[in-house]
Amino acid sequence: MARLRERTTPPGRYVLLYDGWCKFCAAQAKNLIALARPGALEAVSFQDPGVLEHFPGLSHDECMKAMHVVTPEGIVYRGFEAAVRAVLTRPILGLFAYFYYIPGLRQTCERLYAWIAARRYRIRGKTDQANACSDGTCALHVPPQ
Repeated sequence: MARLRERTTPPGRYVLLYDGWCKFCAAQAKNLIALARPGALEAVSFQDPGVLEHFPGLSHDECMKAMHVVTPEGIVYRGFEAAVRAVLTRPILGLFAYFYYIPGLRQTCERLYAWIAARRYRIRGKTDQANACSDGTCALHVPPQ
């Protein structure tokens, strides 16, 4: 899961798109905010209505597979590399983040990320917001999977 070759609308700031219906994802988004340079990264749940409309080229299906970081210029990173890019906003921690780019380590990190992402709801469950939709009342707002 390397950087997407696509760009999206430049948001003018770093934006972390995460699954706000996933308790594990929400906790990790908070951790990344803490690791990033203060004020540099805004975490936004792609599950919130209208969010993906601001990022043309990013689909609900892609966001369900991995978190994404959109740079101020509109470059999109996903998976473990998205976390690395978030940490790179803080100069001192960013030096350690470059270890990700060591051949072999990058592939291992991405495989581990994909394995966890596929099981994220089993790890910590869904948020109350997601569970409230289990009766189908939110089906009109959620793209088919």
